[in-house]
Amino acid sequence: MIGSHAVENALLIGLSRQVALSRELDVIANNMANVGTNGFKARSARFNEFVMPKAKAEAFKPADQQLSYVIDRGTPLDLSQGATEFTGNPLDVALKGDNFLVVQTPAGERYTRAGSLTIDRQGRLVTQSGQPVMGEAGPITFGNTEFDMRIAADGTVESDQGTRGRLRQVRFADPRSLVSEGGNLFSSPVAPQTAPAGTRLEPGAVERSNVKAVSELTRLMEVQRAYQSVANMISRSDDLRSKAISRLADQQA
Repeated sequence: MIGSHAVENALLIGLSRQVALSRELDVIANNMANVGTNGFKARSARFNEFVMPKAKAEAFKPADQQLSYVIDRGTPLDLSQGATEFTGNPLDVALKGDNFLVVQTPAGERYTRAGSLTIDRQGRLVTQSGQPVMGEAGPITFGNTEFDMRIAADGTVESDQGTRGRLRQVRFADPRSLVSEGGNLFSSPVAPQTAPAGTRLEPGAVERSNVKAVSELTRLMEVQRAYQSVANMISRSDDLRSKAISRLADQQA
């Protein structure tokens, strides 16, 4: 008869794996939902093996058995470059490398790779979601009589009446500090660094999402199969525990 501790261990190990797989499903689903989001950066789930018990009693027979659980190590950001799509829009810019634009939100400064920009009713240069884009000297604005607005490769924002500022670009020494806040925005508890001098943009273009749809779909199917396999194992273990309890009750009767 299988011991109750062994069955309980199997259930706990299975549950730890299910929690990890559920977390990975959430990450994959978010990536898939943003395949068409300009400047989106995919995340991946990372897990470690956690072996228990840490203290072992080898003097007794049988020796303690090491139990291997799954623990979440986070969801690192993939900063690889997405494909560049040329739009011809003079206010579109595709960022290169690992730089970010700075935008102003009610919660403070945030960071984005979404370079499809426009001008709002107040004459401010903003993202498609309406957040003002920050220049090196503050928000960039235009007057009612200005036209021919455009962004140069060095980030300079111009109109028919001259230069209106230069886009502020930043980068992070440790991208793991970036926290996704939705709306293609990131925050960070660590202050960003100014992008290196000479940093160039691709005017009239946007950076597409770097999500690899086929790879994500393949991984989604693998995770679903693994989740079902663990669910079946847990179900069998639970059946064994029920049988063990039933047999023990019969013997004591």
